[in-house]
Amino acid sequence: MKAEDLKLVVQEKYGAIAKQSLLLNQSSCCGTSGCCGDLDIKMIGDEYQNIDGHHKEADLGLGCGIPTQYAGIKPGDSVLDLGSGAGNDCFVARAIVGDTGKVTGLDFTESMVSRAIDNNKKLGFTNVEFVQGDIEEMPFPKESFDVIVSNCVLNLVPDKNLAFAQMMRVLKPGGHFCVSDVVIKGNLPDKLQKDAEMYAGCVAGAIEIEEYLGIIAKNGFADTTVHKQKAISIPEDLLANYLTPEEIARFQNRENGIFSITVSGYKQS
Repeated sequence: MKAEDLKLVVQEKYGAIAKQSLLLNQSSCCGTSGCCGDLDIKMIGDEYQNIDGHHKEADLGLGCGIPTQYAGIKPGDSVLDLGSGAGNDCFVARAIVGDTGKVTGLDFTESMVSRAIDNNKKLGFTNVEFVQGDIEEMPFPKESFDVIVSNCVLNLVPDKNLAFAQMMRVLKPGGHFCVSDVVIKGNLPDKLQKDAEMYAGCVAGAIEIEEYLGIIAKNGFADTTVHKQKAISIPEDLLANYLTPEEIARFQNRENGIFSITVSGYKQS
C-alpha cells in the first residue's frame, strides 16, 4: 500500500471510530467499523480506570499501553501526544503537568480532533489544545516540547524514520519520548502482514522490533529503554485464516508474533 493511500485509509477508518463510543469499540480494538477485516482482535490496551485524569468519554479503547506511566512527566512540562484521538492520554498528562504545564494533542483525523476539542470544552482546561496535522510533518517549531507520548499510533505512520526525526526536531534539548506501539517478532507471512484492512487496524504497519529500535537509534536518541512488552493474543481460529498449523504453533510458543511495547528515549542536551 502506498503511503498516501495508507493515510487515506487511516483517516477514513479512524474518522468512523471517532463517531463511536467506547462501549462499541470494546468489541474489538478497531470498534465496529471493521477496520481489521476478518481479524476481530480484542482490545489490547491496558485499563485506565484507576489512572488520574482518565476521562471516560475520551477513551475509545484504541491504545496498546499507557505511555504516561513511564514518561517521567513533571509538573510544568510541555507535553505532545502524537495521534491524540479523542484526548485520553492528553487529559492524563494534564493531570500530571498541572496548571503550569501545557499539553498538545496532534491527530491526523479531523473528526478525532473535533471530538477531543468537545471533550476538552466539557473539562474546561485552558492549557490543553488539539491540532490537526501529520506526524511526518509536524506543524510545530523546533525544540517546543519537554516530553512526547504516543499510544498505538506510530505503527500507522508510513515513514517511521521521518516520524522519529520529527520527534527529535520538536523536542527540547534533554527532552524525551515515551511511546506504546505494536511491533513484530520474527517473520510474519505476507498474507497476514499485507492484508489491506490490517493497515488501519490493530497491527497496522507494524515492523520488526529490532528495526523499530534501530530507527530510534538512527535518529540520535540515547538511553533507549523498553519498559514493558506484552504479546498480543489472537484467537487460533482467526489465525487459521492466515497461517499454517506450524506457523500458528510458533505464534503460540512466542517464537514470533505481534507484541505491544512501551519504549522511551532521550534527546541529548
